[in-house]
Amino acid sequence: MFVNLETVLFQAASGGNPYFSLLFMVGMIGVMYFFMIRPQAKRAKEQKKFAESINVGDKIITSAGIHGVINRVNDDGTLQIEVARGTFITVERSAVSMEMTATYRKKTEAAGSVTTTK
Repeated sequence: MFVNLETVLFQAASGGNPYFSLLFMVGMIGVMYFFMIRPQAKRAKEQKKFAESINVGDKIITSAGIHGVINRVNDDGTLQIEVARGTFITVERSAVSMEMTATYRKKTEAAGSVTTTK
């Protein structure tokens, strides 16, 4: 027997099986949790761990796109970064972009590991 999805949904809406409606709603909430909420929370947790792990001397990129080297880690949760020789700015730890910094590090490692042979 072939069951059409539209028929099942209309029966559930018009007083068919109430358990189907409940199961459908729980399923939708489950899908939203696993595809939207959970990955976002995981990404936020990784960003926080990354922000806490950066140290003096690390080359970073802020979420505004500013490149620099960490010169000093302040006690109030801010970083002093050197953007040019003798030019320092202070930014929050949370302003350092994990994705952009990781991409920058991969790019510089790949450029450094390329060797030319003659």
